[in-house]
Order: sequence, then structure tokens, then C-alpha cells
Amino acid sequence: MKTSLLLALLLLLLGCTRSAAQAPAVSPPIGAATSISGTVRDAGGQPLPGVNVFLKTTFDGTSTDSLGRFQFETRQVGGFGLVVTFIGYEPQELPVTLGLDALALPNIRLKASRAALGDVVVTAGAFEASDEKRSSVLKPLDIVTTAGALADVAGALNTLPGTTRNGDEGKLFVRGGAAGETKQYLDGLPLQSPYGASVSGTPARGRFSPMLFKGTVFSTGGYSAEYGQALSAAVILNSIDLAPETQTGITLLSLGQIGLSQQQRWERSSVAVAGDYMNMRPYFGVVPQRVLSAYESGSGSVAYRQRTGEAGMFKAYGAFTKAHTAVRTPAVEWQNGRPVDLQNTNVYLNTSFRSPLRGGWSLNTGLAATRDEQTIDLGTQGAAPEISRVHELEQSVVGRVVLTNDSVGTYWNLKMGAEGLGQRFAQRARQHADDHAADLPEREFDEQRASAFAEANIAFTSQLAGRVGGRAEYSGVLNRWNAAPRLALAYQLTEASQVSAAYGHFYQTPANNLLLFAHGNPALRFERADHYLLTYQRVRADRTLRVEGYYKDYQHLTRFDAATQYQPRAYQSTGSGYARGVDLFWRDRKTVKNLDYWVSYGLLDTRRQQRTDPGLAVPTFAARHSMSVVGKYWFGKLHTLVGATVNYTSPRLSYDPSFRAIRTPSYQELSMNFSYVTSIKKNLTIVHVSCSNLLGRDNVFGYRYGATPSDQGTYQRVNVTPSAPRMLFVVLMVSINKARPADTSVVPE
Repeated sequence: MKTSLLLALLLLLLGCTRSAAQAPAVSPPIGAATSISGTVRDAGGQPLPGVNVFLKTTFDGTSTDSLGRFQFETRQVGGFGLVVTFIGYEPQELPVTLGLDALALPNIRLKASRAALGDVVVTAGAFEASDEKRSSVLKPLDIVTTAGALADVAGALNTLPGTTRNGDEGKLFVRGGAAGETKQYLDGLPLQSPYGASVSGTPARGRFSPMLFKGTVFSTGGYSAEYGQALSAAVILNSIDLAPETQTGITLLSLGQIGLSQQQRWERSSVAVAGDYMNMRPYFGVVPQRVLSAYESGSGSVAYRQRTGEAGMFKAYGAFTKAHTAVRTPAVEWQNGRPVDLQNTNVYLNTSFRSPLRGGWSLNTGLAATRDEQTIDLGTQGAAPEISRVHELEQSVVGRVVLTNDSVGTYWNLKMGAEGLGQRFAQRARQHADDHAADLPEREFDEQRASAFAEANIAFTSQLAGRVGGRAEYSGVLNRWNAAPRLALAYQLTEASQVSAAYGHFYQTPANNLLLFAHGNPALRFERADHYLLTYQRVRADRTLRVEGYYKDYQHLTRFDAATQYQPRAYQSTGSGYARGVDLFWRDRKTVKNLDYWVSYGLLDTRRQQRTDPGLAVPTFAARHSMSVVGKYWFGKLHTLVGATVNYTSPRLSYDPSFRAIRTPSYQELSMNFSYVTSIKKNLTIVHVSCSNLLGRDNVFGYRYGATPSDQGTYQRVNVTPSAPRMLFVVLMVSINKARPADTSVVPE
């Protein structure tokens, strides 16, 4: 009887214990704020800036400052793990108890991780702007506040070495390469139309706001095998994950633009909706321009973010833009310039997903679709046949899958992936002749492109690291494939400095306007550039010094005879060229309190033979010397950030129809802006005033020539100049956030 009773009690106790174990966990209660502070150092006792410190399973945390210090408050109560992570170091988790007294952790030490390649980062050819990298150069706030950049990504990147500012284009021209040789990627997916539509001689702007991104990598050569279809450079744009907070935004521009935005943040997801309308007619009434119809546009976007599992993230972003403008472009045959009317509609969708897998693997995949349609109406005169209208439509879908394993080996990791593209490009032209209009036959091509890559980062020693990879591509329109090896080495000289070298092959299909006429020609090949780079970089105490020498060898550039340009057989891949030079970059945020400035200089020597060039020649978009000085100073008592930018580009070459070279004047520009930070009913408010080309210098971007020479053998020409001497505008931005009052004592992020 006693045995039976004891057995019954034992079973009852086990049942209660099991029920308690299966009961759902109760989240720690929320109480008064607890302050957590401390300092993070490496094994040698040196402070580590930019270290991520946060409470596990929460969104409470911060990053260390330049002295390795951190401080934040939390309302969590009970036992938690304080996670300390930094690239190149072993992560650390410290148990803490919250809800009692303030916590001080003055001596957190991180141990270097050889598996993460130690302190050596392969930097040849890359400017890092992500907050996660110690070698960061630019971040979104830098782009927005750079004078003369007009809050445009390309405008700010044009102040970095290796670029040549082309005021009539507004795009990125890198180390002797055309704008089409620089490819932009959004969350790993290539952008088919990264710039808004523009008329020849009028600068284009990027389609995306810099505040959409958490990090920007600008690689001027020797970049990863993960990226292809770019002969000269790659711009890698990484969008933000969850919106940081719930807020409403209102933007008013003196250019005639109004913008509204709303972002909503939940615990594991966020939605951001934005829309704006611009009509520059009032502005042009005050500041006359060389236009027929003021620029008018409307756009909208939606961004949805969802955290999946412990570390996964799904992103979806969609944007729509419709724009119209009409200008007069310089032309010898037209007294006041040839009228050009442009209408453009662009739709873009980007989705991506990343998640950890088993065995140390992680997945990053995405899909993007683009539809870009534009119609250009051209003025005609006389009886000679002229093109009066051009209609173009480009549609594309691109997808990719990338697998990464950071624990495949103690001293190396592995990344591999595949990418596919489907594209259709069509053009229909209307010809005016003898007062009769007729549609010419439509031209189009379909492209199916597939590529795959593999790449490994290897730590040979604690000071020597390497990156070895390769990429293969197949183009259906060319019916060819290529193989591109990529190699890089980095050696750590001191704790703050390193030297890097990189080499690789880079391929690109000819431009769309060439493939329209040349597809079907079996002699057509991928255009190719081989990169050789040697870099020295020193980053210490908020000062960055970077010197890079490079050489590019161009092969298989597309050439054709202008007299037979509508025949596929007229195109051959026989062009060649080179580009070589030295780039210098210096940035200092330490010497003078509240002052941030950088100086960049590029020396370029380049020649190439392409298109209709009869021989090797300096491209019209290349300048031998390019220099930019950018400065920003924060006046704390005045709550004002003042910025100034000085740009200089040595004379460029222009060629008349006989291929005689004529030099343009040098390009010089002084731009200034200031941002006043205040509040309206405790809501953060910024008044931003910007003026480009403050001194009104009459810059000349190039020349347009007549078709026939004079009796002396010279060709009449007109200057290509800006539509107005300077651009002046005022912006009012209000961020409505009921949960957090405005802090006007610091520069807004």
C-alpha cells in the first residue's frame, strides 16, 4: 500500500514538473529605465569604435564611439545577455541583470578572430560607406549634406578620386570609362535604369534617395566576382532593414516640390510609404532657364520589411515615376537650340530575402523587375529627312541566389551564387521628310543572360589575407560566354595601415543602342577590361589616407562605320585602349572639433579607340586632372551645419567631324549649403539652403559642331553649357515623431 502511494505521488510530481516545463515562457516585465554603459577594447587595450552592443532578443542597444565607449537605456527587467559584436573579432555575450541599478562595464575585451580574417580587409579599389566597416568613407548623411551634390548619390560620389565630373551628364565616369561602364546594384541586384531620364546636355539624377540605404560601397576597380557587367566600377547600394521608428515626414522645396512620407514600425516589421510631386515652373519664373516646358514629375514608393526567424529578413520595394520636360539643346543649325520634348515612365520592383541555414550556411536571394518607357520628340526643319520622334521601351527581370559559409574552414570562408536576366529592348523611330511623317521599322533585341560565381576569403597569416574568385557569364544575344578570374591580396603593415593589390578580368555586353543594330553579328564579342591595382591605406583616429595606382587594359571594344551603322555586319569588336593613373584621398574628422573635410585628387592618362574613332584618342568625358575639396562644420550653438565644395577638372577634349581635337576650358565650381536644425511643436525640423556654382562661373562642357566645313576647313560650333549659371533652392523638412522629441543639439542622422 505504501509502495503504491509512493509511486502515485512520484508520478504526480513528474507530471507537474513536465507541465511546468511545457508552459509558455513569460517575458520579463517592463520597468523603469536602466542605464548601461561601458568601454570595449581589443586584446591590446586599444579602444574599438563602431562595435555593436545590444540586449539579446530586444532592439535596445547602440554602437561605441571613437573612444570605444557606449551608453544606452532600457526598460527591460530581469536577466538578459548583453551581446558585443564587431567584424574581425569573436562575438561576446555577457549575462546582466536589469532593473536594479545602473550597470557599468568599463573593461570589455574582444578577441581577434582569424576565421574572420583578423584586422585585414581587402580594400583594393573599394570605398566602403557601410557603418559595419571600419574603413568607411561616406554614409547617407554625407551624401545629403555634401554641397553641390544636391542630395544625389552620384553627385556625392563624384567628389571621390577616380571620377571625372561631367556636368552635362551628371553620371559617374570612372577612370577613363564611360557612364555605362559603371553598374549600380540594389541589394545585390543590378539596376537596369539607375538614373532618371534626361535630355542630352542636361544632367541626370539618380532615381533613389540616399536615405533609402544603410550603406554604399563605391568600388573603382578590382571588385568582387559577385558583380559583373561592369568594365570600370561598381556601386553597391544596401537598403535599410527595419525602419528605425514610426514617423511622418513633410518636405517642401522652393523648386516647386512637395513630398509626404509615412513609416510605421512594429516589433518585427515596418512599412514606409512616400510620394512627391514637382513642378519647376514657379522656380523657372524667378530663375530663367533654357527650357520650353518646366520639369514636372510625380513619384511614389512603398517599402515593406519583415523579420523572419531569429536573423532572417524579407524586403519588398516598389517605385513609380512619371516625368516630362522640354528643353532647347545646343545645335549649330538652330539659332536658339533644337527643341527636345521628353516623357518618361519608370516602374521598378525589388524583393530580397536572407536567412541563415544549417551547417554555417546562409542564403541571400532576390528578384527585381524594371519597365522603362520614354518618348523623345525632336524639332525638325527643312526638307532633309530627319528623325522627329523616338520611342524606346526596356523591360527586364533579374534574379539571383547567393550562398555563404563563414565557418567552412578555420582560415577561410566561401561564397557562391548564380544570376539570371531576361531583357527586351525595342525602339521605334519616326522620320520626317517632305512634310510627311512615317514610322520606320521597329528594332528590338531579346537578351537572356546567365552567370555564376564562386569566391573565397583566405587568412594565410594574422597579417596576410587574400580573396580568390571567378565569374562565368553567357549572353544569348551574343551567343558567347566568358570566364573572369578575380584575385586580391592585403597585407597589414601596422595596426592602422595596410597595402593591397588586386587583379581581374571584367566583361560587359555592348550598350543597348549598339545591340539594336548589331545583334545577329557572329563577330560581336563581350567588351573586356583587365584591372591591375596597388593600394596603400591608413585609417586611424578618424583620419583616412588612401593612395592607389591602377592600370586598365581595354580589349574588344565595339567599333562601326558611321556610313553603314544600320547594318549588323558594320560592327566589329576590334577596339582597344588603356587607362592608368593615381588616386589620392584624405579625410580628417579629428583635427578640428566639429569639422569634417576630405580632399580627393585623380591623375588620369587614357586613350581608346571605339565607336567611329579612326584611332586611339582621349575620350571626350575624360580629364587628366580632377580634384575636389569638401568641408562641413557644425556650429553647435547655432544648430547649423555649413558645407562647402570646390571642384576642379582640367580641360577636356572635343572632336569636330574631321576628328580635330579642341580643348574646352577647365571646369571650376564653388558650391555651398547650410542646414539649420530646429523644432516645430517638438518635431525635428530642418531648413536646408543650397547653391551650386555660387560664383556663377560660365563652365563649358563641350561643343556641338555643324555638318559641313567652311572655306577655311573649320567647322562652326556652339558651346554646351548649363541651362542656368547656378542652382539655388530651399528645403523645409519636418519629421513628426510623437514618441521622441527633437534633439537640435546634434547633427541629425
